[in-house]
Amino acid sequence: MIDLRLLRDDPDMVARAYAKRGGVEGLEQIAELDATYRELLGEVESGRAEHNRASKAIGRAGPDERPAAIAEAKTLADKLKVLETRLDHAARARDEAAAYLPNLPHESVPEGLSEKENVVDRHVGEIPQFDFAARDHVTLGEQLGIFDGDRGVKTSGSRFVYLTGPGVMLELALVRFALDSLLDRGFKPVIPPVLVKEHAMFGTGFLPADEHEFYKSERDGLYLTGTSEVGLAAMHSDEILQESDLPLRYAGFSSNFRREAGTYGKDTKGLIRVHQFDKIEQFSFTHPEDSWDEYATIRANQERILQTLEIPYRVVTMCAGDLGSSAAKKVDNEAWLPGAGRYLEVTSATNATDFQARRLKVRFRDSDGARLVHTLNGTACAVGRTIVALIENHQRPDGSIGIPEALRPYTGFDEIKAV
Repeated sequence: MIDLRLLRDDPDMVARAYAKRGGVEGLEQIAELDATYRELLGEVESGRAEHNRASKAIGRAGPDERPAAIAEAKTLADKLKVLETRLDHAARARDEAAAYLPNLPHESVPEGLSEKENVVDRHVGEIPQFDFAARDHVTLGEQLGIFDGDRGVKTSGSRFVYLTGPGVMLELALVRFALDSLLDRGFKPVIPPVLVKEHAMFGTGFLPADEHEFYKSERDGLYLTGTSEVGLAAMHSDEILQESDLPLRYAGFSSNFRREAGTYGKDTKGLIRVHQFDKIEQFSFTHPEDSWDEYATIRANQERILQTLEIPYRVVTMCAGDLGSSAAKKVDNEAWLPGAGRYLEVTSATNATDFQARRLKVRFRDSDGARLVHTLNGTACAVGRTIVALIENHQRPDGSIGIPEALRPYTGFDEIKAV
């Protein structure tokens, strides 16, 4: 949800910003609904003032005047009740329509309407040159006993996988390695709930537009989250933070659940497009003036982890048309997969500016009063996809996998060999 004052004060600017995203429907209708709401708000405020005046007049009225004063106050109260009901309906209609408005893209976001127009900023790391035919992660993972996809399908259906043996140890090593990396940089570890109420999903921008992507328990009215971003963002909903406490930095570890709707036929085997996966997410609540510096910090943390794990990658800035609902800007790091011969997104970083904070009512107090914070998120380690990138880039001619030196203290072994 954007600040609707922007739509009132500079509708042309808002329209131009949304044009970068490919346009949004109903912008004029939302402006009209907002105008109706504000007109009714004025009538309600006038009605309340009249009713207060009439109520006070009862106390000042003499015995002969009191019945008329009471009748007038009652008439005004009845009129006010009707107006307040109309105001509630107008507010609901406006807010329901405005809920579909995405964040305004930052001026630095490139033009473009689809992922084909995303911009590759740079490449980092040496792509391995093998003197043998590189295997993909599915072949390697099954040969080395890292995961078992067939039994995952038998138990739960397609896009579910058992991590097994060395795969489990590799996951736990990556989790602790990534957490230690973030602890050194002021991020507090959190394991958030993965079942959340609707307001948390709405507040982070995943509802209403993307509801089809998530699992929901209809009986309990709870959603399974697709990222710990949801639980972390909602931690401070309806709170006023102290300016001196900003930035608040969290490193959330959780299992995550996504339907992967619309991806049928893509990566049906292995660890890439699964319905359940684990991830460590960076999340920051920050002062608006420090927002972009914090974004740089989150992105630097991501790249440091990939470089330490010796995974070559490229940095890709999303064009306006490929931004998620809450994003003012989004940048991905895509790892090179020598076995698959392509790049794969392994981390993404988003600055949501005040979009989520407005929905969740997360503010901070300074000398000017209570103001909205900015929220930012960025993957530290999407475990499954990082395992994919690790085993493909560190494979050996005999089918074994070398463990990067920085990860060995966490794994307790320096290679994975075929059983």
